[in-house]
This record gives sequence, C-alpha cells and structure tokens, in this order.
Amino acid sequence: MFKSNIFRKIVLMIFLFLVPIIILYSISTSISTEVVKEQIQTSNLNQLTFLLKQLDTNIEQLSMFPILLSYDPYIREFIDRRPERLFDALNAEYRMIEKLSLQSVSNAWQNDLAVILPREGKSISSNVFQTHLNQQTAGPVYVQWTYAKEGAGKSQRNYFVREIGEPATESWRQSAKAIFRVRFDSRNLTMMLDSYKDGKDNDPFLYHPQEQPILNSTSSADMTNELISQLGDEQLNGMESGQELVVLDGHQYLVSFVKSKQLDWYLIDYVPYQSVIAPITKSRNFFYIILGLLLILVVTASFSLYRNVQRPLRQLILNFQRMKRGDFSARIRYRARNEFDFLIFRFNEMADQIQILIEKVYAEKIQSREATLKQLQSQINPHFLYNSLFFIINSAMMDDRESVVKMSENLAEFYRYTTRVEKQWVTLEEELELVRHYLTIQNLRMERLAFEMDVPEKMLELRVPRLIIQPIVENAIVHGIEKTPGGGLITITGKQEGDANYIFIEDDGAGMTQEQLDQLHARLKLPMSEEIGCGTWNVHRRLLYRFRGDSGLTFERLPEGGIRATIAWMGNKGFGE
Repeated sequence: MFKSNIFRKIVLMIFLFLVPIIILYSISTSISTEVVKEQIQTSNLNQLTFLLKQLDTNIEQLSMFPILLSYDPYIREFIDRRPERLFDALNAEYRMIEKLSLQSVSNAWQNDLAVILPREGKSISSNVFQTHLNQQTAGPVYVQWTYAKEGAGKSQRNYFVREIGEPATESWRQSAKAIFRVRFDSRNLTMMLDSYKDGKDNDPFLYHPQEQPILNSTSSADMTNELISQLGDEQLNGMESGQELVVLDGHQYLVSFVKSKQLDWYLIDYVPYQSVIAPITKSRNFFYIILGLLLILVVTASFSLYRNVQRPLRQLILNFQRMKRGDFSARIRYRARNEFDFLIFRFNEMADQIQILIEKVYAEKIQSREATLKQLQSQINPHFLYNSLFFIINSAMMDDRESVVKMSENLAEFYRYTTRVEKQWVTLEEELELVRHYLTIQNLRMERLAFEMDVPEKMLELRVPRLIIQPIVENAIVHGIEKTPGGGLITITGKQEGDANYIFIEDDGAGMTQEQLDQLHARLKLPMSEEIGCGTWNVHRRLLYRFRGDSGLTFERLPEGGIRATIAWMGNKGFGE
C-alpha cells in the first residue's frame, strides 16, 4: 500500500532532479579538469622555455664579444703593429685591458674576455689575475661553446668558453696569429636557476650527456641523478622540448625539458605532480564538498518530509486499517506538532465515538443472547429432567436406595445452579462443580462413563459466563461416548499463558472426520438459525462477545481418537460483567 505514497514520489523527484545536475557537473568538472591540467602543464613548459630564452639571449650576447673584439681598431693595431718602445707597448696593453673590461661589464653575467697571442705565449685579459695562461697556445680553437674546467678540488671552477681565431678560418691555436676568447663561470647559470626556483616547488638544472649536470644551489644530487637515469639519453636525443611523468622515491613528478640552441645543453625542471594539479584537486574537492552538502540537504529535506508528513499519514492509515479489522480501541499517540495534530485529534475523537456506539450495540446483543440462553435453559432442562426422573423411578423399583439418593442429590444441585438465571457471571470453580454434578448424573445413567478433572487452583477464581463448559461436555457425551459400545473417558484440564486462559475437554469417543470438523468450524461463524445447534454455537458466540480478541471455541482431532474442545478467553474480566 505504501509502494506509491507521496513521500516516496517526492523523494524520487528530488533525486531525479539532482541526478542530471550531478552528471552534468561531473562531466563539466572532468572536462575543465583536463583543460586546466593541460594548461598548467603547458604553462610550466612555457615558463621553462622563457627562462631558456633569457639564458640563450645572454649567451648569444656573450658570443658576439669575440667578434666585436676582432674588429676593434685599437686591438687590431696592437696585433698588427705593436709599438717598439716598452713604454708605448705597456700603454697599448693597458688600453686593451681597459677596452676588454668595459666590454665585459656590459653583460649582466660575470665573464672575462681575453686576447691570446699563441706565437708569443702571451694573453691579455679583462681579468687582471689571468694575464698569463698556461697551455693556451696549443690545441684547437673553441669555435663553439665548450664546457671546460680549471683548477682542482675546492678551487675548481667550471666555465663555458668560446673563441675566434685570427684569421677567422684558423682552427688551431698554434697556427693562429691571435685568438679572441670569451668565457663565463657556470655559477652564473646556478644563480639564474636559483632565481627561477625561488618560491616554487620545482628543481631546475642543466644537463648534457657527456658532462656533470649543473644544479641549482638547493638541488638534490641524488634525485637529479635518479631522474637522469630514468629519462636516459635516448629519450632526450633529438627532442627540442617535451614533458614526461616519472616516479621518484615513490612520488610522481612532472618533468619538463627544453634544449639550448647556444650551449646544446638541456634545461630540465621537475616538480611534484601533486603540486602541479593542486588547483585541479582543490576544484575537485570543492565539487565533492558541494555534492556532499547537496546530499545532506536532500537527506535532511527527506527526513523532514518523512517526519512532518509521512509519519502522520502512516499513523492515520494504520489506525484506519485497525478499525477496519474491528479493533475500535485504535488511537494515535503520535504528536506531529503541525497541521496533522488537528487531523489526529479528530481521528481519536471519531474513534472514541465509534467505540462507544459499538459497545452499546455489543451490550444490546449480549442482553439478547442472555435472553436466548434463558430460553434454551427452559427448553433443554425438562428433557434432561425426564431422563433423570425415570432413572430414579427405575432405581426405586429395584430397591437401589444408594443410586436414588446419589441421583437425587446431584440432580438437585444441578438444577439449583441452572435455574438461577439472574446470576450470569460465576467463578470457574462453580462452573466446574456444575460439570461434576452433571457427569455424576450421566455416570449413574450410563455406568460406563468415567471422567477426570485437573484445573490449576489459580484459575478457579476466574470469573466466567454461566454454562460455558457443561454444553461442551454434554456434546462430547452425546456425539462421542454414547456412540461407542464400550466405556468412555471425559478429561477436563486447564492452562494459562500470559493473559490467555484455556479449558480443554477431551473424549475418547467416536470422534469426527476432518471434513465434519471443518463443517463444524464453518457453522460456528454463521448467524444463529434453526439448523445450527444452540449449545455449541451459543458458547462460542458468548465468548466472542464477552472477551473478544482470540476468544472462542475450537475443536481438533486427537491422534489416539476422539475430539478435543478448547474453550479460550483473553483476560480475567469480560465485557459487560
């Protein structure tokens, strides 16, 4: 019944409304994430490319210094026509040093310029501490930028050197008239890498397959070497720029690299990938938070809807169903604290009025049944009396005084009980005493009837309607014991289970077939008519009207033969007592 209620429909509508939003937002977020990720990666590569352009610009400027020196008229004059006088020669050298120094400081990087005269084993440099150089008068001319080392140990310095011979086509030092050289310390590159790294999570360095990498001042040599081993020369060979994802020390890194056209070295930068995608992760987490808040909002709204609408409606429906089943004591104890409180109050008020009306109807029916019972007593007792009187007459004629006295005493007690029609409620003990008198009378008449009674003492004080056991015992004798040629046994026992009380009446007589038993149960549910036996039907109906619930009369077949009749009533006090 609750499969298509309003509450479920509304909750379903809310979720159906949210599902497209979540799907669209998820798709949008996924696309945006990929775009942002690509842009961030491209931005990292562009920043590295821009740094390399700055580096190549400086180096290209330094590359022009030897050419400018070779065309300088003072330097050309010093090389071609050197003064003969010592004073003039020293003065010319001083002017050359001054010229070299001015040219050197025109670049932001620390560098030194030199004019080398291989034939004279002499050099003139912008660095006053390097006016004479050893082993510079022989060997090839460094027409391309070459990575060179000077010194050893802690005093070792690494330089990039480039030279032009005079004449320009000369490639060997010893054959050149003069060599114009420029060089700069690798520390210039280190400072540039440090400036680029400042405030970032990246770790840039310069790499050439045949040389040791040039690191920034805070770089990890171990991490750099591990990265170089993973990239490999084959992967970098021939590529001008690119990006790769590598795993270092259990963490993923984004590696970007570009190749310098001036130095023929690779500028490489690696940054934790999580740091790169941090904005994406932040956006994704924000989406999850919003999604979680939406779900919490939906659950809260659903619970509020259930609390304020569904539960009151459910209580109303369940209690209406209870009333439909005949439970007119149904009341709603729930407090909705909203407009439903008015409906609940009116329902309880209506249920009170219905219960009062039903109880009035029950009372009228009970009074009618009691009148019917009194009429039945006047109809049944004369027939029973005739049989008993004939027994007394026959016993007197046979001079059986003991049987006459015993029959007369039990018959008197029996009729004294049954004729007191003004008292309709008795104790179970009184009802069982009546049954004992009745069975004694039947035993005197039949001489083959035995009976046993075993009812707990705590049940004897229970109050029950009159004549609810005797008619059932009589039914067991008439339809069970009398139909068997031998003797018979009537057993009466009692039991309590919680609020339920049971009296069991068993006989070992002829019994009934299952079909006859089903027909008997069906007749007990029909209205009273001339075709239905009065005693059994009357007991069943009186129990139903007096005690309600599962009260009533039931029959079942016993495995060893015979029938068990069960009289059941709920509670210790009946309606109308």
